[in-house]
Amino acid sequence: MLKLIKSPLRTLAVAATIVSASALSIVSAQADDKPTYKLAWTIYVGWMPWDYGAASGIVDKWADKYDINIEVVQVNDYIESINQYTAGGFDATVMTNMDALTIPAASGVDSTALIVGDFSNGNDGVVLKGDKTLADIKGEKVNLVELSVSHYLLARALESVDLKERDIKVENTSDADLVAAFTTSDVTAVTTWNPLLSEIISMPDTNMVFDSSKIPGEIIDLLVVNTDTLKQDPKLGKALTGAWYEIMATMSGDDEAATKARAFMAEASGTDLAGYDAQLASTKMFYQAEDAVDFTNSATLKSTMAKVAEFSHHHGLLGEGAPDASFIGIETPSGVYGDSSNVKLRFTAEYMDMAADGKL
Repeated sequence: MLKLIKSPLRTLAVAATIVSASALSIVSAQADDKPTYKLAWTIYVGWMPWDYGAASGIVDKWADKYDINIEVVQVNDYIESINQYTAGGFDATVMTNMDALTIPAASGVDSTALIVGDFSNGNDGVVLKGDKTLADIKGEKVNLVELSVSHYLLARALESVDLKERDIKVENTSDADLVAAFTTSDVTAVTTWNPLLSEIISMPDTNMVFDSSKIPGEIIDLLVVNTDTLKQDPKLGKALTGAWYEIMATMSGDDEAATKARAFMAEASGTDLAGYDAQLASTKMFYQAEDAVDFTNSATLKSTMAKVAEFSHHHGLLGEGAPDASFIGIETPSGVYGDSSNVKLRFTAEYMDMAADGKL
């Protein structure tokens, strides 16, 4: 993952009082009297398509089709973008499934995962120095961005070799400092994401002992929309979904248009085409709406979110008032995990299904 992405340290610095989207007048009117919506994105292989969609005019094309305006805004700090969404500053934002639960949902903001874009399939990993196996991590200090999806990945890795977090020591380290830290003699184990992961495993005497391909479908990248806003104006969901799958169709081919699209995304994310394509190779992109629908409708998604909720509660990320992991209801097409009277995170295949059926 690129730069500031994938959940830096949870500093839930959201507004003390969360005001409803309608009260904040998120849907503003411009001179043309069209409602205007704001989408925030941050740099990551699976979210660069939004930048391309804005620059190429694809987003505007779909917004015009539904007689709305969509502003696509880059935010340099990932967590800050989610905090701003949670406080009502954006109508839609990219985030992981874990962050959707632990930030807006835990803050009481009802949110809908409109588009399931991809899941990490090797973009996140645990690396040790020397010729070691994962079991050798016992007793080690592991540098990572604490309470992030890296922390979740480490916890799942430890489970696979019958270890607990108490068997290692977590050392909170900024993503900006991880590569440099790994070059020092006192740092022997890290958990991180691409492109930091690629930099680290290219160093001599390193061994990636676990990666996200071992837990496929658990670190999911989403486009999340305020539920109230979506209900008030479903055209927003249609425009965003239509634009997304046009971008997917453009970039996933092997023609000149696809190469140009991915080259644009590569340059905008600070790498070259080969580097960007390498990151795509370790990302399970749902280029086809049908595949995203199948993933979202699967009962596996509900069980995955149960694991994420357990981890989040164990680390105090569901809020002080959360007595257990089921405190916040998570609605999926296969059923609700948690409290059905307190649903604050919803996964829907409705709009992706429209895309799959050519009804947008």
